[in-house]
Amino acid sequence: MQRAQRNSLKLLQWMMAASLALPVALFVITSAISYTSTRDTADREIERTLDVVHEHALKVFETIDRSLAELNEVVRGLPDDTIRAREPALHRRLRRLTDSLPQLKSAWIFDADGKALVNSLASPPPDLSFADRDYFYAHVDQSIGSFIGTALTPRPPYQGARFFGVSRRRDSEDGSFIGVIQASVLPEYFESFYARIGSDAGSFFTMGRTDGVLLAHFPRLDRDIRLDPTGPVGREIAAHPEHGLITVVWPSDGIERRIGYRRVAEYPIYVSAGLETSAIRARWLATMGQHLVFGIPATALLFLLLALALRRTQHLQAEAAKRREAEEALKHSQRLEALGQLTGGVAHDFNNLLTVIRASVDLLNRPQLTEERRQRYITAIADAVARAAKLTSQLLAFARRQTLKPEVFDVGERMQALHDMLAPLLGPAIEIAMRLPTEPCLVHADAGQFETALINMATNARDAMQGKGRIVFTVEAAATVPDTLAHASGSQNLESQSLGNQNLENQSLGNRGFIRVTVTDTGIGIPAARLERIFEPFFTTKQVGHGTGLGLSQVFGFARQSGGEVTVTSEVGHGSTFSLYLPRVPTDLLPQRQAPNTAPAVAGSGMSVLLVEDNIELANFAADGLTELGYSITLVDNATDALAELVMDADRFDVVFSDVVMPGMTGLDLAQAIRDRGIGVPVVLTTGYSQALSQEGVTGFELVQKPYSIEELSRVLHRAARIRRVRDGAAE
Repeated sequence: MQRAQRNSLKLLQWMMAASLALPVALFVITSAISYTSTRDTADREIERTLDVVHEHALKVFETIDRSLAELNEVVRGLPDDTIRAREPALHRRLRRLTDSLPQLKSAWIFDADGKALVNSLASPPPDLSFADRDYFYAHVDQSIGSFIGTALTPRPPYQGARFFGVSRRRDSEDGSFIGVIQASVLPEYFESFYARIGSDAGSFFTMGRTDGVLLAHFPRLDRDIRLDPTGPVGREIAAHPEHGLITVVWPSDGIERRIGYRRVAEYPIYVSAGLETSAIRARWLATMGQHLVFGIPATALLFLLLALALRRTQHLQAEAAKRREAEEALKHSQRLEALGQLTGGVAHDFNNLLTVIRASVDLLNRPQLTEERRQRYITAIADAVARAAKLTSQLLAFARRQTLKPEVFDVGERMQALHDMLAPLLGPAIEIAMRLPTEPCLVHADAGQFETALINMATNARDAMQGKGRIVFTVEAAATVPDTLAHASGSQNLESQSLGNQNLENQSLGNRGFIRVTVTDTGIGIPAARLERIFEPFFTTKQVGHGTGLGLSQVFGFARQSGGEVTVTSEVGHGSTFSLYLPRVPTDLLPQRQAPNTAPAVAGSGMSVLLVEDNIELANFAADGLTELGYSITLVDNATDALAELVMDADRFDVVFSDVVMPGMTGLDLAQAIRDRGIGVPVVLTTGYSQALSQEGVTGFELVQKPYSIEELSRVLHRAARIRRVRDGAAE
């Protein structure tokens, strides 16, 4: 029971730990899965945004490229003078072009010296040379198609936003260089577009040339940036020149980002889109926060409920422990109460025995006694000692302080033996009548508990009669059985009541029936409303201090554990009848009666005995008696010295005779040590009472109960030693 309670507490503690550990583990696993999912989602968003950015840049540059090609066709083959002559008309055309394309700041037609022939900003254009601009000198020596320059600041008198040039070469009919057609593109056009599509926190866009020069940047920067080709971005683009997806710390601001990049068709331009990793983590944390909003209260509630359950269980178990302690105390009190009731009668009987012994001793001391009178006094002393030993044994059995176990016994004989004990218990004003069968009525049960049950029922009857009346004890074969036993009468067997050497395993109880022991009193009776509760522990109708209510519960427990039942019938004013039913066993299983112990002493013939006894008077008595019978005695007063003697030379001893109760190492410890060390000397134990033996038994060793006679002791020692000698002889 206590083990089950400890296990239940451990289970609750494990459940409490699991209520925290499992959610934490699940949260960690879910967090990892959620982070991977959030990152994958972010990557897909980046790819979709990159598709939009790439498509936008491609259309812008194709439009600009197509516009420049159209202008080139307009002025193809025209000398510079003709173009200057048509400058107003061409100015208007360029103006319409820039007005229709918001990405353009201006459009220009330059001669071979870098001077503007026509532009969309001023008519006529100022006489300035732009030959130092990259969009111009890139075409002077070679035909490279469309050229995209770096970001530039307008040259006075021109003003406005920064731009980068997209230009094409003007060739004569023989292919020589005659000038440049250029469009000034606004980076802010791209940055405004990026701002519109990058509404999410942490959005990032760039557009740059293949050499690392950035043309547009979102978030906007106040300075020009050129990426290092040997840096992480440059190395990634070199490894995957068409497109890629990387996590990198951006050099312009030191912020870590997840960035996707792609080249814009045949143009030397890359566009990129990305998100700050902190923004991705913020999304993930927001998702996990939603889980925590529900998870933490649920986990806390579960943990709180388990904590309350644990506290409640601990409280209940503490109360149960207190109740068990109270029950044990009450059982002990009930036992002491029963023993106290026995004290008067026992003291009377014991004093009678002591009087016989004392008187016999006094008479033996008188001179000139005849042999007949001397022998009569000695016999009286021996009989008194035997009766005193029997009385002590009965008291120990009643108190369950000796080794008890189920045995086959005749209920009638045991009831007759209890008569002498019941008389002083019940008092002289109560008449005891016993109706016992002539044939044996055998049961297999714990005889000590049976006696206790009879005494409890008798005591209950005495109290019901207020110490005056008549009690009838009846033993008979049960003609009928209670309903609770009816189903067992045809199927029960004695396999669960194994008798060891009695060979009862397969004997059916179905055709044997039950023995019924009834206790009938002439007391006041029991009201019908209380009949169902009288076997409950601690239920009593007696006044405080006059009973614990445990007596009848012991009868109930004994009956059920023995495979039987107990019932009660009562009528107020006409007494009560308690009926104890026990399963009957065959008569041929009754143990053989032992002949009276009158065999003579056995001569020792030099047999060597190691006698271990801490009581010097008793030791000398045993040693003197055995020495007179021819035994060789070695006397020690403790088990440690005895074991040392055996270890030194075990062959010189034929048998060890040891008391059980001794300081330090007990006789039972000594016997077990001899067995464990393989010392081949048989052991005979003796005791008047031992708590260890009452709990564990003799564990296979011979036992002589105190008080013993020298004759009895010599027979047991001779029998034990003879078994050893036969074995030694067989071994030889």
